[in-house]
Amino acid sequence: MKKITTIFVVLLMTVALFSIGNTTAADNDSVVEEHGQLSISNGELVNERGEQVQLKGMSSHGLQWYGQFVNYESMKWLRDDWGINVFRAAMYTSSGGYIDDPSVKEKVKEAVEAAIDLDIYVIIDWHILSDNDPNIYKEEAKDFFDEMSELYGDYPNVIYEIANEPNGSDVTWGNQIKPYAEEVIPIIRNNDPNNIIIVGTGTWSQDVHHAADNQLADPNVMYAFHFYAGTHGQNLRDQVDYALDQGAAIFVSEWGTSAATGDGGVFLDEAQVWIDFMDERNLSWANWSLTHKDESSAALMPGANPTGGWTEAELSPSGTFVREKIRESASIPPSDPTPPSDPGEPDPTPPSDPGEYPAWDPNQIYTNEIVYHNGQLWQAKWWTQNQEPGDPYGPWEPLN
Repeated sequence: MKKITTIFVVLLMTVALFSIGNTTAADNDSVVEEHGQLSISNGELVNERGEQVQLKGMSSHGLQWYGQFVNYESMKWLRDDWGINVFRAAMYTSSGGYIDDPSVKEKVKEAVEAAIDLDIYVIIDWHILSDNDPNIYKEEAKDFFDEMSELYGDYPNVIYEIANEPNGSDVTWGNQIKPYAEEVIPIIRNNDPNNIIIVGTGTWSQDVHHAADNQLADPNVMYAFHFYAGTHGQNLRDQVDYALDQGAAIFVSEWGTSAATGDGGVFLDEAQVWIDFMDERNLSWANWSLTHKDESSAALMPGANPTGGWTEAELSPSGTFVREKIRESASIPPSDPTPPSDPGEPDPTPPSDPGEYPAWDPNQIYTNEIVYHNGQLWQAKWWTQNQEPGDPYGPWEPLN
């Protein structure tokens, strides 16, 4: 019996080692069926019964660069393991995006159709950035949103974001952004009279207070607010509160745990302040971003599987944090994805001769082995491959 029990424990540990877990939130596979058509009531996002709704999920990175992470399997994993109820497909306009390569819209369609199949909400993001004024590609935006709304306007899953981050001192709400929105919104409404439309605001979608003072007439419009925890603080929270007091509906369609560059460290204490702020005000959000790019805001580590099933080693510090925050809201119990160690086994004593242990090999899979790398002995804390020892947040622990 003891032998059978031991085998069973080993099997459980093996499962924990190779997969973080696939606990599904109650009813998380029927989000849109449950909430139906979203709308705005008194500045709040509500479902078809008039009840407040808070959406939480992930944004892709630029689809032209990291579109391999946007697929049915990865989105299903995000729904079932993370508990997301919204996914944002970020289609850059410039920087090699839609304007240079219109075929990138096929990845948007893939994301939308996956979201419909998975019964979650999806944001179609016209991701202006370096093209700071949305009017630069206004005619292309009209054509794009005409096509998207004609294809998907009958699905309550769909949310349109028509200008990601207008920016620049000469791009203001009253002179550039609102007039642009007043031309694009009717194109969408011709095909889709009901679904939510998010409109970006000035200064990289921070100036929601300006939009709040001069709101659009459409009753189901929300105003985009973006922040990065390592850069933005109380003054922007005050601007959001002002906008809310004016009755403006706010959607945090992009936020990061890092500095505003997307890099520069992970600021989890500051991110928690923002999480609490959004929860207290029932603000919906999408975290930037689902990618393995080597930057602080990326949710995944380099080499992560593009189709989900991510292990602890494949989640970045930001991804680990955001996953747990979404799981909390989705009523998925907190998880400790790191497999437990055997308390009966003492920590290994590093040998005096490092030659007794092999050099680290990026092509080798490690689970608990000791390797020698850059004059240092390292032990793998969990499953890892192609992750170089030395990252304090990584899978390797120094032994000497």
